[in-house]
Amino acid sequence: MPVKLINIGFGNYISADKLISVTSPDSAPIKRAVQVSREKGLLIDASFGRSTKAVLFMENGFIVLSALAPETLSERVSDNNGAEGME
Repeated sequence: MPVKLINIGFGNYISADKLISVTSPDSAPIKRAVQVSREKGLLIDASFGRSTKAVLFMENGFIVLSALAPETLSERVSDNNGAEGME
């Protein structure tokens, strides 16, 4: 069975099956969660130095930062064309 991968920008992909939520980084609780995950070594910064526009919470406890807007990522999750099948 192929794994559904979602392009989160700059050639980076995540597994759609492991994604819990996509949020905006603007609220204080999200900023705290990002800081805690950074301190624990569970943060993956896939924004390539650009401003973070989306915070992705993964089921394994990792948090992934993306420079793409949450709306864009949401469309890619729900759109079969946005996800690429890989084995």
